[in-house]
Amino acid sequence: MYENLEELKQSCIDCKKCKLCTTRQNVVFGVGNEKADIMFIGEGPGGDEDRQGEPFVGKAGQLMNKAFDVVGIKREEIYIANVVKCRPPNNRDPEEDEIKACMDYLRNQVMIIKPKIIVLLGRTALQNILGKEYKITAVRGNWIEKRGIMYLPTWHPAALLRDETKKIDFLKDLKMIKQYKEGDMK
Repeated sequence: MYENLEELKQSCIDCKKCKLCTTRQNVVFGVGNEKADIMFIGEGPGGDEDRQGEPFVGKAGQLMNKAFDVVGIKREEIYIANVVKCRPPNNRDPEEDEIKACMDYLRNQVMIIKPKIIVLLGRTALQNILGKEYKITAVRGNWIEKRGIMYLPTWHPAALLRDETKKIDFLKDLKMIKQYKEGDMK
């Protein structure tokens, strides 16, 4: 267990546990409120994220920010991270060994931040955090409680760029998070 996020981040920056370290420009550790009640977890950084060293700054992130504005979620109040901290080449899905190499970093982020809600953005986050038996199409928009944390699987914002019909579901899910936080967490 790391003492704080800065110590954990430095460990990620120095990481050479998988081949992704050889192609990255920057480690994309995570960003946001270190005492956030809500944590969003995506799959892995894309090109814009790799260049800037921050998660969800590209087109998918900009779309997510617009959705946050619509429902009243402030990005500075949440924490955002990814399953893997380095960009897979050509935005391919992270491979099992790459995910395994990064999971302790993500677990430690969760232990330090202690969120009450974790929003799982897409299949990769869902299956690597809650289990391979979960299918995003079956559990999207449903609360799942595990070890005292409420999880809400939803579409990855990149999926909204490919299929605009998913935007309605994504906004509904964000509204559920806001309502849960305002109602049950006061």
